[in-house]
Amino acid sequence: MLDLMGAGGPAAPELEPLTDRVIRHRLTAGAWVDVLPGWLHGSDEVFETLLGIDWRADRRQMYDNVVDVPRLLRWFGGDEPLPHPVLTEARSALSAHYADELGEEFVSAGMCLYRDGRDSVAWHGDTIGRSARHDTMVAILSLGSPRFLSLRPRAGGHDTLRFPLGHGDLIVMGGSCQRTWEHAILKTAKPVGPRISVQFRPINVS
Repeated sequence: MLDLMGAGGPAAPELEPLTDRVIRHRLTAGAWVDVLPGWLHGSDEVFETLLGIDWRADRRQMYDNVVDVPRLLRWFGGDEPLPHPVLTEARSALSAHYADELGEEFVSAGMCLYRDGRDSVAWHGDTIGRSARHDTMVAILSLGSPRFLSLRPRAGGHDTLRFPLGHGDLIVMGGSCQRTWEHAILKTAKPVGPRISVQFRPINVS
């Protein structure tokens, strides 16, 4: 649902409380995902701000060829200011809410711009770094047009789960999710607008 327009113009960006609002979905093998639709109200302003940052096109080796990564990327380390103050607020709110389970703070913010339905990310787990061996969390704030985040267990034998994410929705993948499950944003032939994914991670998780 698009952000509502107030009498004075677009709603200012504002985060909902996390306590007693997120819905946890227990998966297999100690994995789980928390979901909070519409966590960020007034997300259109943040989306428009992020569209103007210095996005970077990447190329990667794919078998015998070097191909374009089908999305634009930008990564912010913990020492680099985030491009909108509500993103700093979001990172702090996530760190506070998950402090007991995570035992550390969210630090980095990786961002992906999916320009249309042809942009995607293949099935994978964020297993570069400590998440290859230990439980951790990755929190994703989605802005812009909704796209489905698909999840499936690495071991197979389970239906694929799909979460429509956009317009300020939050999903947090925790427990063993990065090791025992995979996630993807799959291509679609349906007409869709651009979507930005902001991924908050602890240090040395990517």
